[in-house]
Amino acid sequence: MFESPTIAEFLAQSNLASTLPATLLLAWTLLLVLVDLFAGEEREHWTPIAACLGLGLSFLANVFVYSPAAAEQVALYGMFVADAFTGFLNAVILVATFIAVLMSRDYLKRAEIHRGEFYILALISSAGAMFMVGANDLIIVFVALELLSIPLYILAAFRSIKNDGSDLALKSEESGMKYFILGAFSSAFLVFGAALVYGATGTTSIPQIFEIAGSIVGATSSAAFYLLVGVALLIVGLGFKVAVVPFHMWTPDVYEGAPTPVTAFMSVTAKIGGFAALLRVLITGLSVLVLADSEVAVWQATATLIAILTLILGNFVAISQRNLKRMLAYSSIAHAGYIMVAVAAAGSAVIANAATQGALVYMMAYMFTNLGAFAVVMSIERVDGSGGNIDDLNGLAQSRPLMAMAMTIFMLSLTGVPLTAGFVGKFMIFSAAVQAGLFGLAVIGVLTSVVSAFYYIRVVVNMYLRDHEGELIPALETRYVRLAINVALAGTLVFGIFYPLATNLVSMVSIA
Repeated sequence: MFESPTIAEFLAQSNLASTLPATLLLAWTLLLVLVDLFAGEEREHWTPIAACLGLGLSFLANVFVYSPAAAEQVALYGMFVADAFTGFLNAVILVATFIAVLMSRDYLKRAEIHRGEFYILALISSAGAMFMVGANDLIIVFVALELLSIPLYILAAFRSIKNDGSDLALKSEESGMKYFILGAFSSAFLVFGAALVYGATGTTSIPQIFEIAGSIVGATSSAAFYLLVGVALLIVGLGFKVAVVPFHMWTPDVYEGAPTPVTAFMSVTAKIGGFAALLRVLITGLSVLVLADSEVAVWQATATLIAILTLILGNFVAISQRNLKRMLAYSSIAHAGYIMVAVAAAGSAVIANAATQGALVYMMAYMFTNLGAFAVVMSIERVDGSGGNIDDLNGLAQSRPLMAMAMTIFMLSLTGVPLTAGFVGKFMIFSAAVQAGLFGLAVIGVLTSVVSAFYYIRVVVNMYLRDHEGELIPALETRYVRLAINVALAGTLVFGIFYPLATNLVSMVSIA
């Protein structure tokens, strides 16, 4: 007979204190609804401030819950794990959301689509990403993925609320619809894969899958078949979310059509959540999938192939792009390929933790650099959405020298030039690939980085060596946008020049 747990047993098993950063952020969104409701005409001022305050409180909670001295804990009846991996990525997500809120305030006002719901949706999506990085069960992976994704579908279509029939509104509506359809499609793959893994192992708990899967993979049984097919479907489902080839087709159109702050936000948050879940599932749960006479996981070859295809397609197609948002979209695909290099390297158990640490540093570097680049792109756009082509950067060094300098550093970091955070991230993931014996993958990664220099340096050339023709684009260079760019610039340089800061932050991470 089933006996309901006592309150003390429930509190002990749920251990909600370990989930405080994410749950606090979700609770804050309820307060944000009230702030937006009662602020009246001042809501345009107070709602984004309240959103930033909630992010700050969640960040402080994250510092206390995930301090280096804190031991790993499980929560929600073992479905959520509070460890250094979770704490680090929580901090990255919160900083990314803070920068995105700073970028959004004046953009939304200028576009006449300022609504408090924007910030509420952004915070909910961030909380979903935070639950995703701590997911210790396939059920939480799915629920958190939907909590992350559904607000992004709405945000992608946010310009359509103006309903003025303009091209911008139509493109935004198309962007949201395309993202929703393909996002739902990817969720179906994820659920089906989780169902097959459950059918093979009898559990959805990631640590328990690790304990059971080793005895299954070597057997010639239907369970082994279901397990391998389930793993493949999980990779497909999460591959859509992180936009790796061949699951990238939604990225350019969605990035171009969505409001620029939303594009910046989703390019970072969705990738962090997706790759965090991928690392958890493959390393913590499925690293034991090793065939006879082999020391590497069976999924390493698949991850390697995906990484190679993503690096080549993302970087080479970006060369032909003239629109900055589409160029950064294909650049985003390429950077998913670089993170996938670390995922492939983690297939070798002896360096799984080192590869994971490299992936985390890379995601942090990408967060600062990509958000900063999008903030500059947003600053040169006109109200009607024009002004976002590479040629519109011509002469920026003469008209706005500080912004041109910041954009130059962001481009160099995306390329992987030393003294930038991007270089530290690439160095760590390529080192992991070499240690894993994936020399060909490391060489392809380096060569495609050289290819990427062409379209990144082209931006710098246009800013410094070409004169602007025609009317100067009105600047969206308010104090909030400048603060967003400065925060991104500081992160890019500090973690690039003082690289031990980055390596020390992830030195305690161990998920293998």
